[in-house]
Amino acid sequence: MMIHVPKVLTAEQVAECRRLLDTAEWTDGKATVGEQGALAKRNRQLPELSPVGRQLGELILTALARNPLFFSAALPLKTVPPLFNRYEGGEHYGMHIDGAVRAVPGSSHFIRTDLSSTLFLTDPADYDGGELVVADTFGQHSVKLPAGDLILYPASSLHRVNPVTRGARISSFFWTQSMVADARHRELLFQLDQSIQRVRGKHGESEETLALAGQYHNLLRMWSEI
Repeated sequence: MMIHVPKVLTAEQVAECRRLLDTAEWTDGKATVGEQGALAKRNRQLPELSPVGRQLGELILTALARNPLFFSAALPLKTVPPLFNRYEGGEHYGMHIDGAVRAVPGSSHFIRTDLSSTLFLTDPADYDGGELVVADTFGQHSVKLPAGDLILYPASSLHRVNPVTRGARISSFFWTQSMVADARHRELLFQLDQSIQRVRGKHGESEETLALAGQYHNLLRMWSEI
């Protein structure tokens, strides 16, 4: 399941992110992957403990905490602090799968990477290439979103970033451990929640929406791991 979450950041917030990132020091992106990933990865990143990255990561996490669509789709339990990458001059990231667990920088904690997120910080018109391509049983899906928009997808998916042939593609990326580990259960809960919201929007609160909400929460209670 891939979910487009629009306008996670406002235009003003994107501009502030870009202003700070344009003054930051970028390093080789291979520093944050294993030996296999290093063979496919050609980009630059902010260091994991970068003060600028930490500041902007808090901004992103605060915005996500207020976003009902992200919460409904991810049911987040823990999230790795957002990281930031930059592609230009033909840089790319070949097909790969994200690691199943991820260390939380600056701590001794690990999280399970159920879901991957890419938050675009560059308008599509400002660069060529750089599409995020995610492969699943239905084929390959190419994603290139407006600045401030986010794509959420299973971390177990094969995916790549196409070469950037003009301009620069700047994004934030991070992983989330969901309260509901089973992707099938998580998708059913998302579909049920979205249906409840549509019914409530059309007809207001009623005995039917109350009953559906009760079923949603009982399923969440059954399937969650907290």
